Amino acid sequence: MKFNFVAFDLDGTLYPDYRIHSRLIPFAIKEHRLLRAMGKARKQLRYVGGYEEDKDFYDLQAGLMGEILGEPMEKVKEKTERLIYRGWEPYFKKIKLFPHVIETLDVFRQKGIKMGLLSDFPPETKLKYLKLAEYWDVVLCTEQVGRLKPDTAPFIELACKMGQSPENILYVGNRLSYDVYGAQKAGMKAALIHSRWKKQPTMTTNSKETGSPEKVLADFTFYDYRQLRDYVLG
Repeated sequence: MKFNFVAFDLDGTLYPDYRIHSRLIPFAIKEHRLLRAMGKARKQLRYVGGYEEDKDFYDLQAGLMGEILGEPMEKVKEKTERLIYRGWEPYFKKIKLFPHVIETLDVFRQKGIKMGLLSDFPPETKLKYLKLAEYWDVVLCTEQVGRLKPDTAPFIELACKMGQSPENILYVGNRLSYDVYGAQKAGMKAALIHSRWKKQPTMTTNSKETGSPEKVLADFTFYDYRQLRDYVLG
């Protein structure tokens, strides 16, 4: 086999993004200010930094959101937990996975491949509703580490929990800027799922080491989980 250790992103990787986004349209209209504030706060943390080592991730996120909304941090934190973190989870009871996800995971498990999952949002309840909870040797949320993708810290923590060096792990995601870039920077190989009907995505970013532009490309791209299965099994 080409890989004995494979890890996955969840949202947009094991199921199509549009299937949850379409269900959330009424919520997005009603709570657009909260969602916009959360998006801006996470973008600042994701790409600009500003983490404080002695501060809880959720307090830091809520503090940034509170500044945007002009509301107290504790009020924003409670609202985000109630409406987004817990409020969205029931929607996953009816979400359909990409075709061939289950059979691919079944084959990997039968072959003795160890599997991990790393998500930017708490995954445990979602996995239960998606009937995927049984497959993983390690489940990790980046928020537990206190860093969002593409920071390398969550990927390195995932590797540690899987008992492997990053070089031995293939990470599967749907975002070049979060999943592929972060995984490769941590030393992993990265596979990207993308639409069959769209041009393969590319991204250019400035290297932190040299300051010069560098192209980000996945080690493998696929649109059908059977392709991923064949790639992993070699």
